[in-house]
Amino acid sequence: MIWQIDLAVLILVVVCAVGALAVKDLMSAAILFGAYSFLMCILWAVMGAVDVAFTEASVGAGVSTVFFVAAVFRTSRRSKD
Repeated sequence: MIWQIDLAVLILVVVCAVGALAVKDLMSAAILFGAYSFLMCILWAVMGAVDVAFTEASVGAGVSTVFFVAAVFRTSRRSKD
């Protein structure tokens, strides 16, 4: 694949990772984590590890994100910041 596209996806992965750590809202962090997992799935597929990419897509971007969003909905917001 074209190395410029690989570099762009890698930069997006780093931006999603830093954003998920820096954001204060839990729902935003869960969504950024899902985006991070999806971008990692793309990187694994580009590198030729299709089985790892499929596992990352189903578990990382799919099931984990749904569980995180469900956990955020079950919490209450008590903080005043």
